[in-house]
Amino acid sequence: MLTAVVGINWGDEGKGRMVDLLSERYDIVCRYQGGNNAGHTVVNERGKFILNLLPSGILRDSTVNVMGPGMVIDAEHLFHEIERLREGGIAITPDNLKISHMATICMPYHRLLDCLEEDRLADKKFGSTRRGIAPVYADKYMKKTIRMGDLFHPEFMISKIKDIIEWKNLTVVGGYKHEPISADEMTEWLNKYAMPFAKYVCNTTEYLGAAAASGKKIMFEAQLGALRDIDFGIYPYTSSSSVIAAYAPIGAGIPHVRLDESIGIIKAYSSCVGEGPFTCEMFGSEGDKLREAGGEYGAATGRPRRVGGFDVVASRYGTMVQGATCLALTKLDILSYLEKIPVCVAYDVNGRRTESFPTGLDLDVAKPIYEYFDGWMSDVSSCRSFDELPENARKYIKFIEGKMGCPIKYISVGAEREQYIEL
Repeated sequence: MLTAVVGINWGDEGKGRMVDLLSERYDIVCRYQGGNNAGHTVVNERGKFILNLLPSGILRDSTVNVMGPGMVIDAEHLFHEIERLREGGIAITPDNLKISHMATICMPYHRLLDCLEEDRLADKKFGSTRRGIAPVYADKYMKKTIRMGDLFHPEFMISKIKDIIEWKNLTVVGGYKHEPISADEMTEWLNKYAMPFAKYVCNTTEYLGAAAASGKKIMFEAQLGALRDIDFGIYPYTSSSSVIAAYAPIGAGIPHVRLDESIGIIKAYSSCVGEGPFTCEMFGSEGDKLREAGGEYGAATGRPRRVGGFDVVASRYGTMVQGATCLALTKLDILSYLEKIPVCVAYDVNGRRTESFPTGLDLDVAKPIYEYFDGWMSDVSSCRSFDELPENARKYIKFIEGKMGCPIKYISVGAEREQYIEL
C-alpha cells in the first residue's frame, strides 16, 4: 500500500495529526518536498511536538522515516529539532531516520537572501517564512547547491562551496549591497551542523524501491496544501516546490511506483498563513473568536493564521488536483461554539457567480457567497462514531462530502490521538 497524505487547501489542515494517527498502519513514512517553512503539530501520550523537517512518523517507535531527494534541509534546524525530540524521549537513530543523498542542503546564505528580498519588496512581499526556501530551490535548478551526499567527500565539498560563494556574492554584495558571505564560515557551518548527519545519509531510492517491491506499506507525507503548490496554487503566493500527491513518488526518490491512495486533509473551516488571496477570510471579532478557538497560529513561525468559513470552491479544486481518493475532516470540535456556521459555496467575480476556482486577477477580486448552517452547540470531542455526533454536525459533514464529490473517511474531533471517528 502506497499512500500520500496531502493538504487540500492553504496548508495547516492537520496533516501531522493524521499522519501520526495513521502511521501505526505503515512501515515507512516519507517526506517528499519542502523544508522547515511549515510545521506539523502532533499531540500524543508523550506530549506536544512541533515537527518542521522530520516526518511525523518519527513519533512511532516501529516506523522508519525517510527524508526524500525533493526536500531542502536546513541542517542547523534539523540538528536542533532532533535535539528537542530527544529531550522529549523520542529515539532517533540511522535505523529509524534515513536521509536521501540527493536531498539539497539549505544554507545560511539562503536564509539571508530570503530576508534581503522580502525587505526589498516591503509592502509587495510574498509573505515568505524567511527560511530560505525560494532561494535554495532557485539554486537547485541553477545546479549550484550542496547536497547531503557531498558530506562523504569533504575536500570536494569545500571546493564546491568556495565556487558557489564566489558566485553568490555577486548578488549579495553587488545587488543587495550587503557584506560578503564567507566561504570559511559556510564550511564551518557544514562541519558543525551537517556533517553529524552523514551517518543518516543513504541511497533512499534503493531503500524505498526495495521496500515497495517487497510489499512494505509506505506513507508519503506532504507539507502545505494544494493552493500553495508552485504550479497549481495561488501563484506567486505559493511555496517553491510541488506539494501535490502526484509528485510524491518523484520527491521521495521512487518515480517508478504508483500511488494506491491519496488521503486529502481538509479542516472544518478555513485557515491560511501568509500573503495572497483568501476569499473567505473573516475579520474583526468574528475572525478573532475562530482563531482563538482553533489555536490558529503557525507551527513554524507563530504567525496568527487568517481564518474563515469552509470554502467549497477552493476545497473542491484542491480535492481534484490532489487526486484524493478519500478525505479526512479535522477540527470539527472547534465549531461547537457557533450558532450559525458560514460556508462559502461560490464566488462573486466582478458580478458573476462562479463555483470554479479562479486564478490570477479574477481570484484577487473574488468575493465570497455564503450559506449558513445551524450549529450543534455541544461538545463532540468524546464522539467515536458518526451516529454519536449531533444531527446538525452530521448534516454539515454530509453537505461538505457531497460538495467535494469524495468520501470523508476520517473525522477529527480533538487533538489527542484517539479523538477521531473512522467511517
